[in-house]
Amino acid sequence: MFAAARQCARHPAVFAISVVNEIPSDIARWSGATAVSEFIDELAGIVKSQDPECLCTFGNYPPTEYLRPKEIDFWCFNLYLHRPRPFENYLSRIQTLAEGKPLLLGEFGIDSLREGEPRKCEILNWQIELACRGGVAGVVLYSYTDEWYKDGREVVDWQFGLTTRERLAKPSYHAVKQAFATAPYHRLSRHPLVSVVVASFNGARTLKICLESLGRLNYPAYEVILVDDGSTDDTATIAAHYPQVRYVKHPANLGLSVARNTGISEAKGEIIAFTDSDCRADEDWLYYLVGDLLRGEFAGIGGPNLLPPDDSCIAAAVMASPGGPAHVLLTDRLAEHVPGCNMAFYKWVLDEIGGFDPVFRRAGDDVDICWRVQQSGYRVGFSPSGFVWHYRRSTMRDYLRQQSGYGDAEALLIRKHPERFSAIGGGIWNGRIYSASRFGVVFQQPRIYHGLFGSGFFQSLYAAQPETSLMFFTSLEYQALVVLPLFVLSAAFSFLLSLAVICLAMPLILSVTAGFQASLPAKKTRLWSRPLVALLFYLQPIVRGWARYQGRLNLNSKPLFAYENLESLSARRKDVVYDEVQYWAEQDVDRFGLLSKILQRLEKQQWPHRVDPGWRGYDIEIAGDRWSRVQLITVAEAYVGGKYLIRCRLRTAWTFLARTLFCSALAVELLGIGFWGATPRWHWLILISLFVVAGWLRIQSSHLQRIVAVFLDEVAKELKLVKLAEIPPRQPPAPPA
Repeated sequence: MFAAARQCARHPAVFAISVVNEIPSDIARWSGATAVSEFIDELAGIVKSQDPECLCTFGNYPPTEYLRPKEIDFWCFNLYLHRPRPFENYLSRIQTLAEGKPLLLGEFGIDSLREGEPRKCEILNWQIELACRGGVAGVVLYSYTDEWYKDGREVVDWQFGLTTRERLAKPSYHAVKQAFATAPYHRLSRHPLVSVVVASFNGARTLKICLESLGRLNYPAYEVILVDDGSTDDTATIAAHYPQVRYVKHPANLGLSVARNTGISEAKGEIIAFTDSDCRADEDWLYYLVGDLLRGEFAGIGGPNLLPPDDSCIAAAVMASPGGPAHVLLTDRLAEHVPGCNMAFYKWVLDEIGGFDPVFRRAGDDVDICWRVQQSGYRVGFSPSGFVWHYRRSTMRDYLRQQSGYGDAEALLIRKHPERFSAIGGGIWNGRIYSASRFGVVFQQPRIYHGLFGSGFFQSLYAAQPETSLMFFTSLEYQALVVLPLFVLSAAFSFLLSLAVICLAMPLILSVTAGFQASLPAKKTRLWSRPLVALLFYLQPIVRGWARYQGRLNLNSKPLFAYENLESLSARRKDVVYDEVQYWAEQDVDRFGLLSKILQRLEKQQWPHRVDPGWRGYDIEIAGDRWSRVQLITVAEAYVGGKYLIRCRLRTAWTFLARTLFCSALAVELLGIGFWGATPRWHWLILISLFVVAGWLRIQSSHLQRIVAVFLDEVAKELKLVKLAEIPPRQPPAPPA
């Protein structure tokens, strides 16, 4: 390898060196995937030692798909699939596996002997076209002529060549020649006008790079709209140097969503693409984004955002830290979420759902828009080749400020989409998050499917998922409710000090482990890189969590009286328990019709609610003020003649904030008793105040229960359901007439 690398070093005809080709799967299984991957890295290191600028790769194929060397510059895959759909699907898969590195098809081809020349021409034509439309970096056809050798012997029972052994051109030669004449840009079915909207607030540092990249796009029909959201830096001066860019300025900073809505109103295009001023678009960005949008049944689409090669080492550490913009995929082509720095939607979709919600001023608008598009019954796609270069925050202070903004956005999202979040505010995703940063630490080895006796042709690696549940120990909730109280209580109860130290060590150990496991670019890794990632892993959940709770407390949450009306106020004076209400359905209305109507009314009144995802013991959870919520459970009893008795149980529950308030009050009082001493015993009487707090919270919950009961009466009245007599306390419900 040293001799070969030395001979090829700096040779003008050498584009790259492939250090190995198609390692047999049984050998890879025998030696182990990690050992083989490290061996490939070692070979690449030998090449780099002779020529640091030489590109390195290795020839991989489906039986060893799981190999993950780190030192290669691009991925090279040999792929022999003879049907369009499997070929295209697997191409999407290996592009996802490439994780932002270029992908080259090192071998593909068809045997003339078995398939015949007409079939070979057809297959090679669509293979080249699909590979190019899929955004591969290049394709290498195997082979040029039928005369070829393996292990020193001529192969006579395969005819992969485009020419015969006598070097006479086959029909497939001319078919491939024609296909390569069009490659790599095969004409799209049409070229709809695209409006590229860049919303910027004080983004002058990278704005010039962004606008220059947008001026070089390989797409024939597009316009660029720069919305200056009240910037006070040199944004206007920079924009003046680009007369082809339509410049719109807000007199004051109105927020990211308003700026993007301004871009939508100014747009003339059928498709509206969004990127940020700290991004540099790849020249083929729109070609692949629009091409995949037109071919798929999608209402919108997005792509990856990659670290620019010229970004700083601190930015590389920030990229490996939690909380960065990431796409969430349900499949290799279907997305649950795409980041706002790289997304595009049909204009009619944005008009239909009302554009971006102005409440999202700094972040969260992209999450909200993707969720609302999907709630409207549409799908969001993913284009692995339609990427932008995204400059990360270059200082720790800027990174933490960004995470604080994300925390504010999460507070808004929790209020608007409570069903998408857990009890402590963590997002619930159905898809897999693809990011350079792991959302947790990994303690398990990945599993590889080898097939029977290691003979599987498609041998996939099932990567061990990060233990996200353990990251609770790095959360603000853990620090505030466990670590801090233990240290405070240890002042009065010294035996708790060792437990407090152990609890503090947990997040520190997890953060150090995350820093050690972080995936960092080799050229941008310094001695301090991993300690910096560990520090950011420790600080990020605290800063983001603090901002999230601040946002939830500062939100203009509606008080209970905002949901009151004359009916609910009059019901307040009645001695009635609203644990359950019942309705008699004479017409063809079942409980699903009632629930559907309830959801419509809740949406119309913008009343925050959560729908049962299938794992809860209720149908709908309706939020009240900051302290209470009601869980609605329904059941239908069928009677003769298609009639129903629909029973609705209203179960109250405290919010997370209410539980936190109660537990905090309990902790403070126990701490006070600890300082005062266990004697005299009257100190324990202070705990009676907790009953006062619990009683007040119970009153708030009962008020919400009454308001929701009246709300259900109004919905039932619209559906012409007959309400049965109100149920007095401790009496069974009256039977239906």
